[in-house]
Amino acid sequence: MESIVALQNRVTPWSDGLEPSDAELDAIEFELPLILAEVELLDAEIAVLDRAPAELDERRIRRARRKVLAARRTLINQAAAASMPGGAA
Repeated sequence: MESIVALQNRVTPWSDGLEPSDAELDAIEFELPLILAEVELLDAEIAVLDRAPAELDERRIRRARRKVLAARRTLINQAAAASMPGGAA
């Protein structure tokens, strides 16, 4: 009987391409504020799935939505500024 480790090379050969490239890591880092804002919104929405949202919950969700919109706006503006000749947007 062979262990799963012995079969791993036949099933899933190891490749150096499994790690994210530097460009992919830079893209993730660039989008990280938006990702964190979306996680915060998701947390606020999950908190009220099984109950009626109280006023404080509604405020938390509205605040999280505004944070997501602000992060998206900032991300789009930074991308536009980077693509403009001379860096001016």
